[in-house]
Amino acid sequence: MNEQNAKIHEPTGQLRIWIPIVLLLSMVLARFVPDMMPNGPSMTWAIAAFGPMLAGLLILLWWLFASRATWKERILGFFVLIVLFVGVSFLLDRSMREAPFIVMTIPMGIAGFAIGAILASRRIPLGRTAIALFVAALAMSVSALVRTDGVWGDFAFGLDWRWNASPEEQFLASRSNISNGSTVELVAPSTELFRNAEWPGFRGPNRDGAQHGLAFDSDWRTHPPKELWRVKIGPAWSSFAVAGNFLVTQEQRGELEAIVCYNAANGKEVWAHTVQARFFESLGGLGPRATPTISDGFVVALGAEGKLVKLAAENGEVVWEKDVRAVAERAAPPMWGFSCSPLVVDGTVIVHAGGKGNKGVLAFDFTTGELAWSAPSSEMSYSSPQMITLFGRSLIAMLTDSGAQLLEPATGKVALDYEWKHSGYRALQPQFFDGNKLLIPTGLGSGTRLVELVEDSNKLAAKELWTSRDMKPDFNDLVVHKGYVYGFDDKIFACIDVNDGSLKWKDGRYGKGQVLLLADSDLLLVVSEKGDLLLLDAKSDSQSELARLKALAGKTWNHPVVIDNHLFLRNAAEAVCYELPTITGVQTNIETD
Repeated sequence: MNEQNAKIHEPTGQLRIWIPIVLLLSMVLARFVPDMMPNGPSMTWAIAAFGPMLAGLLILLWWLFASRATWKERILGFFVLIVLFVGVSFLLDRSMREAPFIVMTIPMGIAGFAIGAILASRRIPLGRTAIALFVAALAMSVSALVRTDGVWGDFAFGLDWRWNASPEEQFLASRSNISNGSTVELVAPSTELFRNAEWPGFRGPNRDGAQHGLAFDSDWRTHPPKELWRVKIGPAWSSFAVAGNFLVTQEQRGELEAIVCYNAANGKEVWAHTVQARFFESLGGLGPRATPTISDGFVVALGAEGKLVKLAAENGEVVWEKDVRAVAERAAPPMWGFSCSPLVVDGTVIVHAGGKGNKGVLAFDFTTGELAWSAPSSEMSYSSPQMITLFGRSLIAMLTDSGAQLLEPATGKVALDYEWKHSGYRALQPQFFDGNKLLIPTGLGSGTRLVELVEDSNKLAAKELWTSRDMKPDFNDLVVHKGYVYGFDDKIFACIDVNDGSLKWKDGRYGKGQVLLLADSDLLLVVSEKGDLLLLDAKSDSQSELARLKALAGKTWNHPVVIDNHLFLRNAAEAVCYELPTITGVQTNIETD
């Protein structure tokens, strides 16, 4: 009798398939949530990244408890699926482990299992389980055939077949030419050239992404930019610092991080200093994040693992080296790596470290490398310190996920701690203008805020003037020009009024690129995420794209640099120099071969 009752309660027949069909559709919808919710909360990216995984777990629950499969095939299917995942994990390229395994391999494998079960739902129990597992194995095995260089701005993984040479591998192979001198500049620069750098570091002298000095011709059809040179380069999200005829940047070279000096006239390497470090994060990609700083004949650079070095500018020899991670007493680098471009001021080198207690911001003696002072700060920031002059005082402005800080450069004393917490990350530079206005750009969900800085009884305070959700630049810096703010609202270029934050226009789907202001020409140079170079008219009434050309191949998040009439661009694979047409005809200071 008991056996008969057991047979009566044993699930048999066709599988209940409407549940996995709904969950498979939800997987697809989750992927596009950020596009469907442009003004949603800052963590909408997590829905796109982890929503499919959650739907996959619900599919497993369906299989175990609501599928109508027999208990034998439920248990067999579940455990064999786990074994398949474990087996595939050993076959993956190292770039596909961790986050890609969670957000891509597992959802694909479970989706394959669900599709197989749906297609074979009418077959005999063990037969349909075998088909479901076979389809799952095929789906998850795709991950073993590819590698990733990180995600794009829409959180889609950049994938390539793992047997194709990566840009880094192509670059390292090309360096075999160094033996015959074809890629090396044999003439070393003098220290004097590096004492007054034209573009001393990240985003220029004021870290505001603005170029001054020349008026440029906007008619690229008649007078197009001229390509002067193009070279392969190691992966990094660094930009260039420029002194005279020389460029300094950072890049990954195998298991080494490199600070490299190039000849600005021909792209040939002058010198390179390497540090044993390799930072790879499966969403942000490979290599250093920060940009070197040139000061008083020296180069200071911070690697993604936290190695801070001071080098002699003429030959790249080490003056001193510090481990910021150790000094800050951090167990690990920040999630996206140390990204702070060092600030050199008043005989100190200042970086954000995110250590506990008073180890948030660190200042090292420029001459000796010894710790000069430290100050408390938020644990997470991918921004860089920059100098402002407020009410006759020189102060360091620093953005973190907790808000904005103003620090005294001599002591690190906190002059102002303005709280505006953001649940994501801040990887942007503030914009300071009109003597007492501080623009705080932020990522998805929070938008951009303008505060007015005031002084009362020798104490600083900040008053919110407006917060606009029409400008959410994520990690893509913005510029301010003649009463308007230009930058990326997620993946679309936009303009808002600096007086009230209202949207003036939003157009140009350039992905998550970067912008440089040609201030004396009322022009904007935009580098799209896919490497297109665009020239825009800096007008408030509408978006006006004047010209476009394909400048770089591949994902481009690096900031552009313009010195005289030369434009320097790079990404994780190559660097290029263009001569831009000018109106004035002023001669450049950079000599070309």
